[in-house]
Amino acid sequence: MLTWLQRDTLDFPPLDKALREPNGLLAAGGDLSPARLVAAYRHGCFPWYSQGQPLLWWSPDPRTVLFPDEFHLSRSLAKLIRQQRFTVSFDRDFAAIIQACAAPRAYADGTWITKEMQNAYLHLHRQGIAHSVEVWENGQLVGGLYGLAMGQLFFGESMFSHTDNASKVGFATLVGKLREWGFVLIDCQMPTQHLHSFGARAIARSEFATYLQRHLDQPNNADWLA
Repeated sequence: MLTWLQRDTLDFPPLDKALREPNGLLAAGGDLSPARLVAAYRHGCFPWYSQGQPLLWWSPDPRTVLFPDEFHLSRSLAKLIRQQRFTVSFDRDFAAIIQACAAPRAYADGTWITKEMQNAYLHLHRQGIAHSVEVWENGQLVGGLYGLAMGQLFFGESMFSHTDNASKVGFATLVGKLREWGFVLIDCQMPTQHLHSFGARAIARSEFATYLQRHLDQPNNADWLA
């Protein structure tokens, strides 16, 4: 039975209570307050819903993750990075990144990054929890991504690209920085061929929960504005 969250508590049901079909649906309701969002990621779930639906919280099993030390940089992408066609920055324009990620895609109807979601993650950005990666070409924003950083874990949310390979360059640059900063895992949530090409793989939800327990409160060396 699906749990409906109450607004007067930040508690989520145990992860093993998530439905098998649809895979990982854990709870519904609640709100997108910064405190609840932080509690959700710390617990091992994330919000994902479409306009007109109730707020839904998910914890799929297995979970798609990328270990920074296992990142696969293709020869063609490495060559593109060396050419310095793109410039990559961090936290320069979070609002523009999340707006671009929310824009309609040719292969999908609508967006799950509703205006309410955008405002919620902007709040987390102002608190220093959510971060953006911007990719520029000739001074124009052509790609990027955003996610949350907690302890030694990075929770990826969405990416976009207006130019071929722009988001790939941004992601590769981010992974390199996260490795330098002592991060041990990047949460990719759901599998895609794009992510698997970088070395992402599936782990059991229970194993993911263990990483949360061990690394959420460990220090990192991140300097997002360097």
